[in-house]
Amino acid sequence: VQLQASGGGLVQAGGSLRLSCAASGRTFSRYYMGWFRQAPGKEREFVAGSTWSGGSTDYADSVKGRCTISRDNAKNTVYLQMNSLKPEDTAVYYCAAGPYSGSRRTSQYNYWGQGTLVTVSS
Repeated sequence: VQLQASGGGLVQAGGSLRLSCAASGRTFSRYYMGWFRQAPGKEREFVAGSTWSGGSTDYADSVKGRCTISRDNAKNTVYLQMNSLKPEDTAVYYCAAGPYSGSRRTSQYNYWGQGTLVTVSS
């Protein structure tokens, strides 16, 4: 059971990035997929979540309208498209999988990727 996050990098404010999370070792069709982030000195926070079918999505207020979570079931991959990035979006971004649809709580996710760093310069 592995999640591999990628796609982070350095981008200027106003720019875009697409993060990817590839799942392997298990069929995740019954799992809720989430993206979280953790800035230096802060707690890990929920960013976006989606059922594996994509029929239901959820976004933190801080990213709503700027981020889109999507998935490619054939590739067992979940994406986070981030637009209009701001310096306050700078953080390590993590993907996670858990059994509770709609959860925003880190404790309710069983599997975590290793994180990918997003740095937004002003």
